[in-house]
Amino acid sequence: MISLHTSPLDQPGTGDAGGMNVYVLELSKRMAERGIAVDIFTRATDSSLRPEVEAAPGVLVRHVDAGPYEGLTKSELPAQLCTFAREVLRTEVLHEPGWYDVVHSHYWLSGQVGALARDRWNVPLVHSMHTMAKVKNAALAAGDSPEPLARVIGEEQVVDASDVLVANTDLEADQLVSLYGADPARVAVVHPGVDLSVFRNPDRAAARAEFGIAPDALVVLFAGRIQPLKAPDVLLKAVAVMLDEDPSLRSNLVVPIVGGPSGSGLEHPEALADLSHTLGLDDVVRFVPPVGQSQLAKWFAAATLVAVPSHNESFGLVAAEAQAAGTPVVAAAVGGLTTVVADEVSGLLVGGHDPRDWAHALRRVLVDPALRMRLAAGATERAERFAWERAAEETLAAYTLAERTLASAQAAPIAAGGRR
Repeated sequence: MISLHTSPLDQPGTGDAGGMNVYVLELSKRMAERGIAVDIFTRATDSSLRPEVEAAPGVLVRHVDAGPYEGLTKSELPAQLCTFAREVLRTEVLHEPGWYDVVHSHYWLSGQVGALARDRWNVPLVHSMHTMAKVKNAALAAGDSPEPLARVIGEEQVVDASDVLVANTDLEADQLVSLYGADPARVAVVHPGVDLSVFRNPDRAAARAEFGIAPDALVVLFAGRIQPLKAPDVLLKAVAVMLDEDPSLRSNLVVPIVGGPSGSGLEHPEALADLSHTLGLDDVVRFVPPVGQSQLAKWFAAATLVAVPSHNESFGLVAAEAQAAGTPVVAAAVGGLTTVVADEVSGLLVGGHDPRDWAHALRRVLVDPALRMRLAAGATERAERFAWERAAEETLAAYTLAERTLASAQAAPIAAGGRR
């Protein structure tokens, strides 16, 4: 596994750490449980980090020195690709030939390194985009910066170099084909998973007691990185509209915002708190630092509903995890969220980001106990579709497809139209 720009050991919810961190670590753990040794290469961001850390039995995280430990933004990382790639290639040299059987890269920066390792080691390259510049730029959040042309070109190169692309959803697979010219035969759809042992059947009453939330409170939760892409501002504006229309909700409404600033949100880390104050929501909004998986499961359990107003999500792991906890989700009808959330079954999908539409959807769930119970039951059932064990099996099938693709490409004469 190559995860250059963010380590699976980092705490999701701040900086560049998010659902991809959970994805890489959980998938690797399930691979290891099947007897497959996994090395995860990531860039070292602290001088105190050990070169090698066992994240789980059979899963080794290798910290690669490439550039200064701290202070590098994601836009500055391309300058470190050569150094990072050199150190990755050196690791393989320490073993007998054929040590690695497959390279699975995550995000386009890692894909650039993966393409080099693929050719040097003569092993298949499987790549997961996680997010795509062309998709993000088409649905850019207000105040967010467009992805640069260098990333667009880099993604196109990785798509062409990969033997198989793993898409989170059918929609992402279609986007890879239509926007990047990917060969449909080399695209495998694998839904990410949820650790059901962590998120299923938490104690709701105990969670509320632990967090100091009244048993009868109405809790609207946001969990994720605080950045324009995730649109926590839309949620706060919707809450303000909802309270203007129905002031009676204020007395027992709680709106926890669980996460830290990330990406362009780092430029104005206090902006969301300032917005909350401006909207007169200081009495209902609670800002909570990022938490680990077990604590996050408790927060989901404590919530009446979880709001996911993102402008785009390749999958929407927060929505899947919340549903596993039996909590309805109100989500934007974008990207992978339309796969994760079944509208009117496990939650509600909202078209667009108009705070008035969001206020209406939130209030529907909050004031209708029968609807909440129906959606909660549907959420639990929906979550059963997304398990890491299933994701691991399907990813292994994608690796087998990549092996066949590579063998076929090597057998095809270049003059006859072989890709390489």
